[in-house]
Amino acid sequence: MESHDETGCQAPERPILCINSCGFFGRAATMNMCSKCYKDKLMQQEQVKLAASSIGSIVNGSSSSSEKEPVVRGAVDVQAEPVERKILSTEPSSDSSISNFVQMPMKEGSTRCTTCRKRVGLTGFNCKCGNLFCAIHRYSDKHDCPFDYRSTARDAIAKANPVVKAEKLDKL
Repeated sequence: MESHDETGCQAPERPILCINSCGFFGRAATMNMCSKCYKDKLMQQEQVKLAASSIGSIVNGSSSSSEKEPVVRGAVDVQAEPVERKILSTEPSSDSSISNFVQMPMKEGSTRCTTCRKRVGLTGFNCKCGNLFCAIHRYSDKHDCPFDYRSTARDAIAKANPVVKAEKLDKL
Protein backbone atom coordinates (compact mmCIF):
# COMPACT_ATOMS: atom_id res chain seq x y z
CA MET A 1 0.00 0.00 0.00
CA GLU A 2 1.29 3.41 -0.92
CA SER A 3 1.78 6.11 1.66
CA HIS A 4 0.31 9.58 1.73
CA ASP A 5 3.53 11.22 0.66
CA GLU A 6 3.83 9.19 -2.53
CA THR A 7 0.28 9.66 -3.88
CA GLY A 8 -0.56 13.11 -2.55
CA CYS A 9 -4.07 11.96 -1.66
CA GLN A 10 -5.55 12.12 1.78
CA ALA A 11 -7.32 9.22 3.35
CA PRO A 12 -11.04 9.87 3.86
CA GLU A 13 -11.96 10.88 7.39
CA ARG A 14 -14.17 8.69 9.49
CA PRO A 15 -17.78 9.82 9.66
CA ILE A 16 -18.71 11.76 12.79
CA LEU A 17 -21.92 11.00 14.64
CA CYS A 18 -24.21 13.90 15.47
CA ILE A 19 -23.40 15.48 18.84
CA ASN A 20 -27.11 15.35 19.78
CA SER A 21 -26.98 11.53 19.61
CA CYS A 22 -29.83 11.33 17.12
CA GLY A 23 -28.14 8.53 15.19
CA PHE A 24 -27.30 10.46 12.02
CA PHE A 25 -23.90 11.66 10.86
CA GLY A 26 -22.73 15.22 11.30
CA ARG A 27 -20.11 17.35 9.61
CA ALA A 28 -17.68 20.01 10.72
CA ALA A 29 -19.54 22.67 8.69
CA THR A 30 -22.68 22.12 10.78
CA MET A 31 -20.87 22.06 14.14
CA ASN A 32 -20.74 18.22 14.14
CA MET A 33 -24.55 18.03 13.93
CA CYS A 34 -26.78 16.42 11.36
CA SER A 35 -28.73 18.73 9.07
CA LYS A 36 -31.98 18.40 11.03
CA CYS A 37 -30.39 19.16 14.41
CA TYR A 38 -28.49 22.06 12.87
CA LYS A 39 -31.70 23.58 11.45
CA ASP A 40 -33.43 23.13 14.81
CA LYS A 41 -30.52 24.87 16.53
CA LEU A 42 -30.69 27.80 14.10
CA MET A 43 -34.47 28.10 14.56
CA GLN A 44 -34.03 28.10 18.33
CA GLN A 45 -31.42 30.87 18.12
CA GLU A 46 -33.72 32.95 15.89
CA GLN A 47 -36.59 32.55 18.35
CA VAL A 48 -34.36 33.65 21.22
CA LYS A 49 -33.28 36.74 19.26
CA LEU A 50 -36.88 37.53 18.34
CA ALA A 51 -38.03 37.15 21.94
CA ALA A 52 -35.20 39.34 23.19
CA SER A 53 -35.97 42.06 20.64
CA SER A 54 -39.69 42.00 21.42
CA ILE A 55 -39.00 42.21 25.16
CA GLY A 56 -36.58 45.04 24.47
CA SER A 57 -39.16 46.93 22.46
CA ILE A 58 -41.71 46.50 25.24
CA VAL A 59 -39.27 47.61 27.95
CA ASN A 60 -37.95 50.57 25.98
CA GLY A 61 -41.38 51.64 24.70
CA SER A 62 -40.44 51.27 21.06
CA SER A 63 -43.24 50.65 18.60
CA SER A 64 -41.18 49.12 15.78
CA SER A 65 -38.93 46.09 16.02
CA SER A 66 -36.55 47.33 13.27
CA GLU A 67 -34.74 49.67 15.67
CA LYS A 68 -31.57 48.23 17.17
CA GLU A 69 -31.73 49.00 20.87
CA PRO A 70 -29.90 47.21 23.63
CA VAL A 71 -31.87 44.85 25.77
CA VAL A 72 -31.68 45.73 29.42
CA ARG A 73 -31.24 42.77 31.67
CA GLY A 74 -31.62 43.14 35.38
CA ALA A 75 -33.35 41.86 38.42
CA VAL A 76 -37.00 42.71 38.82
CA ASP A 77 -38.22 43.16 42.36
CA VAL A 78 -41.56 41.50 42.86
CA GLN A 79 -43.27 41.77 46.19
CA ALA A 80 -45.58 38.90 46.89
CA GLU A 81 -48.37 39.13 49.38
CA PRO A 82 -48.97 36.22 51.70
CA VAL A 83 -51.36 33.65 50.30
CA GLU A 84 -54.26 32.57 52.43
CA ARG A 85 -54.61 28.80 52.50
CA LYS A 86 -57.86 27.03 53.01
CA ILE A 87 -58.17 23.33 53.64
CA LEU A 88 -61.21 21.73 52.12
CA SER A 89 -62.28 18.27 53.07
CA THR A 90 -64.00 15.86 50.74
CA GLU A 91 -65.88 14.20 53.57
CA PRO A 92 -69.50 15.19 54.05
CA SER A 93 -70.01 17.41 57.05
CA SER A 94 -72.94 17.65 59.38
CA ASP A 95 -73.43 21.37 58.68
CA SER A 96 -77.06 21.99 57.66
CA SER A 97 -76.24 24.99 55.43
CA ILE A 98 -74.22 22.81 53.06
CA SER A 99 -77.02 20.27 52.73
CA ASN A 100 -79.34 22.99 51.34
CA PHE A 101 -77.29 23.31 48.14
CA VAL A 102 -78.50 21.47 45.07
CA GLN A 103 -76.25 18.60 44.01
CA MET A 104 -74.58 19.34 40.66
CA PRO A 105 -74.00 16.40 38.32
CA MET A 106 -70.38 15.36 37.98
CA LYS A 107 -70.33 15.16 34.17
CA GLU A 108 -71.47 18.01 31.97
CA GLY A 109 -72.32 15.78 29.05
CA SER A 110 -72.62 12.12 28.31
CA THR A 111 -69.99 10.47 26.16
CA ARG A 112 -72.33 7.71 25.05
CA CYS A 113 -74.62 7.42 22.05
CA THR A 114 -78.18 8.34 23.04
CA THR A 115 -79.66 5.49 20.97
CA CYS A 116 -77.38 2.48 21.53
CA ARG A 117 -75.42 3.70 24.62
CA LYS A 118 -72.14 2.94 22.85
CA ARG A 119 -69.16 4.88 24.20
CA VAL A 120 -68.17 7.54 21.65
CA GLY A 121 -65.70 9.81 23.47
CA LEU A 122 -64.31 12.50 21.17
CA THR A 123 -65.68 10.91 17.99
CA GLY A 124 -69.33 11.54 18.85
CA PHE A 125 -71.62 13.55 16.60
CA ASN A 126 -73.83 16.29 18.06
CA CYS A 127 -77.23 16.49 16.41
CA LYS A 128 -79.40 19.60 16.11
CA CYS A 129 -81.82 17.97 18.53
CA GLY A 130 -79.11 18.35 21.20
CA ASN A 131 -78.12 14.71 21.63
CA LEU A 132 -74.84 12.88 21.03
CA PHE A 133 -74.69 9.92 18.65
CA CYS A 134 -72.23 7.34 17.35
CA ALA A 135 -71.28 7.03 13.67
CA ILE A 136 -74.15 4.63 12.96
CA HIS A 137 -76.91 6.75 14.54
CA ARG A 138 -75.63 10.22 13.58
CA TYR A 139 -78.15 10.73 10.75
CA SER A 140 -81.61 12.03 11.63
CA ASP A 141 -83.43 9.09 10.05
CA LYS A 142 -81.40 6.61 12.12
CA HIS A 143 -82.30 8.03 15.54
CA ASP A 144 -85.80 9.40 14.99
CA CYS A 145 -84.74 13.02 15.38
CA PRO A 146 -87.50 15.32 16.71
CA PHE A 147 -85.83 18.40 15.16
CA ASP A 148 -87.94 19.94 12.38
CA TYR A 149 -85.49 20.48 9.53
CA ARG A 150 -88.23 21.46 7.06
CA SER A 151 -89.51 24.47 9.02
CA THR A 152 -85.95 25.56 9.83
CA ALA A 153 -85.07 25.48 6.13
CA ARG A 154 -88.25 27.42 5.25
CA ASP A 155 -87.42 30.11 7.79
CA ALA A 156 -83.84 30.39 6.50
CA ILE A 157 -85.02 30.73 2.89
CA ALA A 158 -87.65 33.31 3.88
CA LYS A 159 -85.04 35.40 5.68
CA ALA A 160 -82.56 35.14 2.82
CA ASN A 161 -85.12 35.98 0.11
CA PRO A 162 -87.55 38.68 1.22
CA VAL A 163 -90.63 39.32 -0.92
CA VAL A 164 -90.22 42.35 -3.14
CA LYS A 165 -93.35 43.98 -4.56
CA ALA A 166 -93.24 46.81 -7.05
CA GLU A 167 -95.73 49.64 -6.82
CA LYS A 168 -98.60 49.40 -9.26
CA LEU A 169 -98.17 51.40 -12.38
CA ASP A 170 -100.90 53.65 -13.70
CA LYS A 171 -102.44 52.21 -16.80
CA LEU A 172 -102.64 54.46 -19.84
